[in-house]
Amino acid sequence: MDNTRVYKMSFASVYPHYITKAEKKGRTKDEVHQIIFWLTGYNKTDLHQILENKTNFEDFFTKAPLINPNVSKITGVICGYRVEDIQDTIMQQVRYLDKLIDELAKGKSMEKILRK
Repeated sequence: MDNTRVYKMSFASVYPHYITKAEKKGRTKDEVHQIIFWLTGYNKTDLHQILENKTNFEDFFTKAPLINPNVSKITGVICGYRVEDIQDTIMQQVRYLDKLIDELAKGKSMEKILRK
């Protein structure tokens, strides 16, 4: 599969969809931020710069301060793919984020989403 299109897509172009998806289900922007920060090690200032600079997904994940070591606990299917079986590291991280936002929208507790 050619993932170039996803790699070059700006995080800022998808970010509003994460927020909308969460808010439609009664969740908050702060919870989406908590998920992003947990997964990547970024903070509020970093996120603001990423959105402002229209950083692409490839750079978003390759420059992340710390991909959470508990990502291996994220399992299941997103967009027809089993996240734990995705071989491409960047694509797997993109799908991890998608999966966590899905879990938020489905009403899972933050404790379970963040694999505590």
